[in-house]
Amino acid sequence: MDVNILLFPDFETLDAFGPAEVFGRIDAYRLRYISMTGGTMRSKQGVRVLTEEINRINPRGILLIPGGQGTRTLVHDVDFIERLSKAAMQATYCLTVCTGSALLAKTGLLDGKRATSNKKAFGWVKSVNAKVLWMGKARWVADQKYYTSSGVSAGIDMALGFVAEQFGVDKAREVAEHIEYSWDSDPDHDPFAK
Repeated sequence: MDVNILLFPDFETLDAFGPAEVFGRIDAYRLRYISMTGGTMRSKQGVRVLTEEINRINPRGILLIPGGQGTRTLVHDVDFIERLSKAAMQATYCLTVCTGSALLAKTGLLDGKRATSNKKAFGWVKSVNAKVLWMGKARWVADQKYYTSSGVSAGIDMALGFVAEQFGVDKAREVAEHIEYSWDSDPDHDPFAK
């Protein structure tokens, strides 16, 4: 199954590469870095990644949407949101990290579903779509095929939680051990909630 990691200008580096580190340890997954236009995308921290155009990939699989400063303008980009909506609908699973949930919420696909986001940006994310059942205290939330996580490093916890659901808890713990990461396996444990 492909893991399609959607990048855009000023994405948050760890939002994308934390889960990529986890999913990259699963033999059944193939990582693909995509964007709406293809070409090089630059993270807020200056990391440059060569991406494939979204129209050239198999949309089935996992779509991962990171957050970052770039989400603030993209929520107003009608073409981006329409194309994101199509990709998210076609994906078998759709995962967001941090303010990536604002982009997914703008599509309307999270209407009536439970979701969360970075607690430092929570007010802004909630203002993007009030029809989402925003969870103020959650490290990550799964509702049907949609998984949303809190800020930055929470994406790693969510990715490990997803691996646990797909391949078993032992596999998730094995991955966490290999990357020397202390996995917070409780999706409701949110020390950053206000």
